[in-house]
Formats: sequence, structure tokens, C-alpha cells
Amino acid sequence: MSKVLLVHAKGGPPLGHVLSRTAARAEVHLLALSALPPSVAGAARRLCASVVTPADAQRSDLVSLIVSRAESVGADAVLTFSEYAVVAVAEACEALGLAGAGGAAALARDKRLMRRTWQQHGLPQPEFRAVATEEDLHEAARALPYPMLLKAAWSAGSTAHQTIRAPHEVSDAWHRSRHVMAESAQLGYAELHVAEANADFVVEQIVTGAVADWFDEPGWGDYVSVEGVVADGTFHPVCLSGRMPTVEPFTERAGITPALLSADAQDRIVALARQAVDALGLRDCGTHTEIKLGADGAMWLIETAARFGGAMTVPQIEEVFGLDLVGMLVDQLLGRPVEWPEQALTPARARGAAGSLVVLAVDGRGEAWQDRRVWNFPAVEERVPLSRGSELSVVAESSLADGDLVPVYDPAAGANTMAALCLLSATDPRTVLRDFETLVDALPRVLPAAHREEVSI
Repeated sequence: MSKVLLVHAKGGPPLGHVLSRTAARAEVHLLALSALPPSVAGAARRLCASVVTPADAQRSDLVSLIVSRAESVGADAVLTFSEYAVVAVAEACEALGLAGAGGAAALARDKRLMRRTWQQHGLPQPEFRAVATEEDLHEAARALPYPMLLKAAWSAGSTAHQTIRAPHEVSDAWHRSRHVMAESAQLGYAELHVAEANADFVVEQIVTGAVADWFDEPGWGDYVSVEGVVADGTFHPVCLSGRMPTVEPFTERAGITPALLSADAQDRIVALARQAVDALGLRDCGTHTEIKLGADGAMWLIETAARFGGAMTVPQIEEVFGLDLVGMLVDQLLGRPVEWPEQALTPARARGAAGSLVVLAVDGRGEAWQDRRVWNFPAVEERVPLSRGSELSVVAESSLADGDLVPVYDPAAGANTMAALCLLSATDPRTVLRDFETLVDALPRVLPAAHREEVSI
């Protein structure tokens, strides 16, 4: 039986989903760079031939660690679904002579390199500047139009995003973003391979979206993501995911599969995603490309990742389109034949719809909740009225335990202040969107109020 070394770190699809699909295709050896979620620990022991958690001293050379572990178990493939381990795994695969994202993986991880590559290929994207110091940021702010967005070059989940609206905000934005990246690293949400990655930033023009030019009804976000894969260097689009509007500054609230777009709009978006992925020169990996939608058909590339979309994107695709992307990628890396879609699947091919909602302490208007609440999914199930046929569940490994205090939303920390991740299945994308709007509005009313002593802790 073929052997796979699965490198686990924070982020990406739920580990339980990944483990079960990988174990169905090969013998799994788990290298855990992050602690296993308690809800998955038992499954890991059942499904994996080995589970290894390296000591801190072994992590100083992550590529060598992965190579050594792969050689010791005789791995025929090495893969990860975490943004923070993508580069290290790609380099390890190169050293081992195994299929993987390839030497260009860093181009799909470092936002500075990504934007420079797209610039060289003449692809549409916001105007940008790479910044490494506070003085760099001041210089960039004199060249770019306000407002502008400061991003950490190696971040994920909208972490350390800061909107800068005027010159006097530049210094505060720089120091706040640096502080958030240091906090994220302590939480395990940081690049695992590149030293001092939390010091690298990019600042870019904020472009204006136009939802009405792309969607027939309000409520959708002004960007989408193209989910896909690169197999033997060829890009295969799988489908498009729609979004709810982001929370200030640009924290993602929900992803919905499929995106409810016309066939012509989907074709144009996929064509740009193909150009973006091809420019990066990836070889064998999942892809997740975000694109901003503007007026009169304008589009701008936000970013591409050399891995599948995070949260529940992969399980949503399996539910709606019947594609086991994890298992298919395992087969691809093991050299087995795989029938990837030749064209992106459309809403007409979908069996219903599914979406994942990040629970943040912010209402539908983007305003912070007026008081502190305690997470309690049974209360949500019982008291939030959803559409007929809709089913809501909570992703335990990505959520607080019932009874835990919901964090105050921090715009700079992004998804680091999430309370839970919920999955909704419904008859169609419109229903998912409307049910999510209902859920967002209801949460500060149906969740139990926190006691004063809980808030003061």
C-alpha cells in the first residue's frame, strides 16, 4: 500500500475531513507541527500508522525534518493543507524527488513575490509597494492613493490587515500590524519555514467593487474565489465560491458554494484565474484564487494560494459537486490517474448548496455587539429560524467549546478573533446567503449573555 506523509499545521480544511479521505487512499503517517484538535485526536490514532509531534529543537530546519520523516516511513508522497507549511513541504518534495507544488511555491505564499510576478505578466491587480520598515511604509504612502491596505506578506485569514486613510495613520498602522503578527505567531498562525517572515509586509491600493454588475440580487460580497488544482503543471478549475461582504477591514465572514454567477461571468473570472496560476509556475497542488469584481467587468487579482481553500471549502465542494478533492490530490501525488474537471463546474451542476460562516462578534452592519456573549451552539440551533430544508452544524475542531466567552472582534487580528465555524446545507446558494444573514442578525440575541465575572477575566 502506498504511504503518505501528511504534514499538519493550523489552517486549511478540518483535519478530520483530511485524515479520513487520505486514509482511504493510502497509509497515513502524520507529522503534527501544531497540536491536534481534541475532537480529532482519537481519529488520528485510528487512521494513522504513526503520529509524530517533533520537539521545538527539530523545527529549526523544517525542510530537513520533513525529508527525514518521509524517508524514515518510506513515504511515496508528502502533502499539507496548511498555508503555513506549504513552502516547507514543497521544498521537501523537491529534495525527495516527489510530486509537489514545485520550486515556485513561495510565489504563491509571499504576497510581495506574487504581486511582482503578476506585474511582470501584465495581470490586473491593485497598485502596490513592498515594505520592510516603517520608513518604507511612509514612502509608499506618499506614492499610493488613499485609502490603502497594509498586509503582512506571509499572513492568512486577514491577519494584520490595516486600512490607512490618511498620513497620520501610517505609524500606528505599522506598529499595530507588527504587534498582531507577533501575537499570531504565539498562537501558531504564522509561517513555519521562512525566518522573520512576520517582518515582511505589502501595502496596496484599495480598489472598489461593484456587486450589482455581477450579481442579480444584493447581499453578496464583491469578490469570489476560484477553487482549482494544478496537475502536472496544467491548471484545472473546479468551481467558484461566492462570499458575503467582508467585515472591516477585509475579514472574511462566509464562503458559499457555488457562486451564483452567469455562465459568461464565470468564464471570464476563470480565465483570469488561469492566467494568475499559470504565471506562478506551480506543478502539482491545490489552488485557491481570490478575485475582486469591479464595475463594467473590471477584475483585480487579490491572491492565489498553492493549496485548497480553507475553512469548509473542500467539504462544501464534496457535498455540492461530489468531488473528493483531498482523495483526488492524494492520487495525483501518487501518480495515479485522476479525472480533473476540464471546466469549472457551474450552479446548474450543483446538488443544492453549502456555506461556512465564521462567527465574529459583529452584526450584519459591521458593528460590534453591544455586550459580551457566550458561545452556545444548542441555543443557536434551537432559536435561529432557518429556511425549510436547511441544516446547520458546527465544526467542533474550529470552534470554541460551548460556554466559552466570544472574543471581542479585533479588525487587525481578523479571523484570530473568531468564536466558531458553522456549516450550512441548503437547497440553493440564495437560501444559504439569506440564512446566513438571518444567523448573523440573530447571534447577539440568541447567545447567552456573559456574566460580569466572565468578562473581567
